[in-house]
Amino acid sequence: MVYRPRRPEETVLYQAVAANYRTLEALAELEGKRLPQHVTKEFESFLRCGILAYGFLRLHCEDCRKEKLLAFSCKKRGFCSSCGGRRMAESAAHLVDEVFPKVGARQWVLSFPMPVRFILAQNVGFQARCLTIVHRAIMSYFQKKARRQGLRTPIQPGAVTLIQRFGGSLNLNVHYHMLFLEGGYYQTRKGPKFWRSGSPSDEDIQALVFTIAKRVIRFFQKKGYFQDNVDSAVPEKDLAQETLMPEIQAASIQSRIALGERKGGYVRRLGVVDRQEVERTSRLCAQVPGFSLHAAVYCKPWERAKLEMLCRYITRPAVAEERLELQPSGDVVLQLKTPYSDGTSHLLFSGIEFVEKLVALIPPARIHLTRFFGCLAPHAKIRSQIVPPPRQVAAPATGSEDPPEDIPQRPARAKRWAELLSRVFGLDMEKCEDCGGPIKIVSAILELAAIKNILNHLRIPDKPPDLAPPSYQCVNGRWPYSINALEVWPRISEQFPLHTTGGERL
Repeated sequence: MVYRPRRPEETVLYQAVAANYRTLEALAELEGKRLPQHVTKEFESFLRCGILAYGFLRLHCEDCRKEKLLAFSCKKRGFCSSCGGRRMAESAAHLVDEVFPKVGARQWVLSFPMPVRFILAQNVGFQARCLTIVHRAIMSYFQKKARRQGLRTPIQPGAVTLIQRFGGSLNLNVHYHMLFLEGGYYQTRKGPKFWRSGSPSDEDIQALVFTIAKRVIRFFQKKGYFQDNVDSAVPEKDLAQETLMPEIQAASIQSRIALGERKGGYVRRLGVVDRQEVERTSRLCAQVPGFSLHAAVYCKPWERAKLEMLCRYITRPAVAEERLELQPSGDVVLQLKTPYSDGTSHLLFSGIEFVEKLVALIPPARIHLTRFFGCLAPHAKIRSQIVPPPRQVAAPATGSEDPPEDIPQRPARAKRWAELLSRVFGLDMEKCEDCGGPIKIVSAILELAAIKNILNHLRIPDKPPDLAPPSYQCVNGRWPYSINALEVWPRISEQFPLHTTGGERL
């Protein structure tokens, strides 16, 4: 397989952002609000990602002297599919090689009601507190099951959780993907030993989702949310801000449009047939209205390849470019991975609607979306005894091709770009595709004059793609259509009340 450089300016994602980002900025300004700084930086970095006109690395083969240019990446984690794909491959390789011991692992997926999703998206501190509640509930399940099986020694379960902020329809959907060890470790005279819990039953899942829902709602009630004497489930202080984020997030959660001509309307669907009420039940999946817990995916101890694929799935980027299609009118069509029960197979966005949905998916700066728990936590006492040893980098030896065994070797902190391509796609980027010689980095080109000279010599455009100016017309100093989160939120609260089956409030 031959490596072919990506051309981001030719992708649907880049073209849609370049054509509509300035419109979104102008709309925010005319609304008297602004985009958050981390959102602005995300878009600006994305528009420079992979563009040679902004700088690159020079690579050359030491044998045939053939040169390549490698553009810089934005390294963001919002919606850039290239950087998200690299982070996906690197995170999955790290988890499998250096975190998960060779025992069984099960995926637990927890989804929340729409009002809770909005609160979690607004307050990253509540994300961590809710995750602690969920972790403790599942840990208590393992400990009780161990005692029922006659194990008197306390066990330490372990988990790695990925906080995902997106759904399959480009909607804001904060939920947890938790990879729990199928059991836990307990101490013996010879060191930690693993106790295997076995698969949970459907009754266990039902009891767990009810317990989690009750504790989560109780936590939010203590914080002033979901009170019976309050008309709105969310205080106005969480909605009335100087930025457009609350309006955009509130609309994204319920698949509505927050800005532009179709304000307040639902995302347009394609391929819809007659709608029927279908109740779906599956193994190891239980629901309390709004809360859903799924635990049917399991990896056996020797299925390391399957575990890595699962880790890639839960760390995948928010946007799959192969499912996007740009229409001549500028509209963007998103193909759904799994059609809806009413037959919907595609979603249709105008350009500004598509960029609006991307804004809602961008996580705030300086927060961790990957969390470690229990015996897999960084400071757990037994972690060093159960996780695989770190990857070693061979130390050079004097006068010998093989390093001596007594020389300490330092673990590598991150996998290299070439190693990730080799692991994921089977590409060997360290050898020339023409002669097979080694490829080395010559220099990093950052100066504008040098960039232009090299690109002109290679007959490559030395100017970055242009951004389209705002395309909508202003009416009397204001945009003709907008949406207010204070108007959207009551509809969410009324449509998705927080209660359990049987009428008991959580």
